[in-house]
Amino acid sequence: VQLQASGGGLVQAGGSLRLSCAASGGTFSRSTMGWFRQAPGKEREFVSAIRWTGGRFDYADSVEGRFTISRDNAKGTVDLQMNSLKPEDTAVYYCAATGGYSAGFYSESDYNYWGQGTLVTVSS
Repeated sequence: VQLQASGGGLVQAGGSLRLSCAASGGTFSRSTMGWFRQAPGKEREFVSAIRWTGGRFDYADSVEGRFTISRDNAKGTVDLQMNSLKPEDTAVYYCAATGGYSAGFYSESDYNYWGQGTLVTVSS
């Protein structure tokens, strides 16, 4: 599975961005898809993930109620709509795929494929 993330940029606090991740090859339709982020000087952290059926999804507490994850298996895409952005959301955002059926969800080690990352900068 090859992943290409896009949609990052510079936005003022309170604004919105929509990240998109396009997958090609492999078993995207069976993969759990996740979004992680890494802020400067910090470890990469879980943001959100969605099962291949779309029936299960979850968010980090820090983004709950502001971010929405969705996927389109026919198009091979997973999106992250980010609203009410805060300066602390500034990070490089990565999409990731398990690459098939997986029980994992929240840990980086659950994901076998990673996109290149897209930078989100939220100014105060």
